[in-house]
Amino acid sequence: MKQKTLTLWSAVHKWTSLICTAFMLMLCLTGLPLIFHDEIDALTDSGDWQPANPGGPLLSLDQLLDAALTHRPGEVPLFMSFDTDRPVVNVTTGPTPDAAAGDMHFASFDRTSGEVVPGHEGGVMDFILQLHTDLFLGLPGMLFLGAMGVLLVLAMVSGVVLYAPFMRKLDFGTLRSNRSKRLKWLDYHNLLGIVTVAWLTVVGLTGVVNTLATPILETWQNRSLADLTAGYQGATVPSPQEMASLDDAVAQAREAAADMTLQFVAFPGGDWSTDYHYAVFLHGNTPLTSHIVTPALVDARTGAFAAMREMPWYNKTLALSGPLHFGDYGGLPLKLLWALLDVITMVVLISGLYLWLARRSPVTGAAHRQTQTSPTGGAS
Repeated sequence: MKQKTLTLWSAVHKWTSLICTAFMLMLCLTGLPLIFHDEIDALTDSGDWQPANPGGPLLSLDQLLDAALTHRPGEVPLFMSFDTDRPVVNVTTGPTPDAAAGDMHFASFDRTSGEVVPGHEGGVMDFILQLHTDLFLGLPGMLFLGAMGVLLVLAMVSGVVLYAPFMRKLDFGTLRSNRSKRLKWLDYHNLLGIVTVAWLTVVGLTGVVNTLATPILETWQNRSLADLTAGYQGATVPSPQEMASLDDAVAQAREAAADMTLQFVAFPGGDWSTDYHYAVFLHGNTPLTSHIVTPALVDARTGAFAAMREMPWYNKTLALSGPLHFGDYGGLPLKLLWALLDVITMVVLISGLYLWLARRSPVTGAAHRQTQTSPTGGAS
C-alpha cells in the first residue's frame, strides 16, 4: 500500500473512531443489561401473581379493551399484545392515536377477571432502553445514533485495511509486553479489534437498521398500504366507540392464517396500521419466522376483512435486526457470547482512545514510527 493511501485510511480511521467512541461506549454499557432483559425481568418479577379465576372462562378481547379504556379514561387504544405463558392481555393507550412513545401507557389485564395485573412500573430497564434507543430525543436521537453506527462501520473497515500492512511485520496475536506501555496497548487494541470485527459489524449494522424503524414503517404505510386507504379520503380515525368488534377482527385474521400465531394488534392511526384499519399481526412458528410478522387488515368501522399483506423485505430486515442486535436467537449461551464480545469491544474503544491521547504526548521519532498504524475500531 502506498504511503499516501495509508495516510488517508489512517485519517479515516482516526476521525471516525474519535467522533463515535463516546457514543459507542454508552451503547455498549447500556446494551449489556439489555442483552439479558428477559432474565432481569424474570428476577424482578415476584412470580406470585395468579389469575383471579384459574381455569375459568376468558373474557373477550372487547371486554378487556373496555376495561383498559376505563382504566385510562380519555385515552385511545394503540396496541394490544398477548402473554404466551399466562392468561394476560397487555394494552398500550395514549392521548391520541399517534402519541409519542413517552406519552404512551402500558398496562396488563387478567383475562379471567379484567383486573389490572401488577408488576410493570417502568423503572431502570425502561430508562436504559430509551437511552440506548434514542437518547430521550425521539426520532432525531435515533437517527443520530444511526449516524454514529455508520461511523463505527467506517472505523472498522478502515481498521481492517490498516491491519494488513501491520501484520506483515508481526505474527498474528503478537503482544510486545516487554516494550513500551503504549506499544503493548497497541497490540491489545489490534488483536481484540480484529477478533471482534465480524461481530461488531453485525451488531453495528443491525443497530443502524433499528434506528431507521420510523422511516421504514412510514415507507411501508405509504407504499404497501396505499391502495387500502384510497377510498377513505376525508375520513377521520375512528374513535373507540366507532370501532367494530375486535374479537371479530382477530377471528378473521386467524382464519386467513390458520398456521400462524397471533402476536399483537395495532389500532387505527398509529405507525403500525392505517388511519382506518385494525392491523392484526401474526407470526410463524419456527425460530426464524417467529420474528417475522404478517399483518391482516380489517376495516375498523365496518369489521370487513380488507387484506393480508406480507411485509416487504425492508420490514423483514427490521424485524430480524432487533433480535440479532441483542443476541436473542440462541438462548442464554448466545447471550453470554454477546455479553463477552460487548465487554471486549469496550476494551477496544477505551484502548483506542488511550492510544490517541498517548500520541499527543512527546515521543521520539522512532517510537512514533513504530506506532503510526492502529487498526480496527478505536482512535489512534
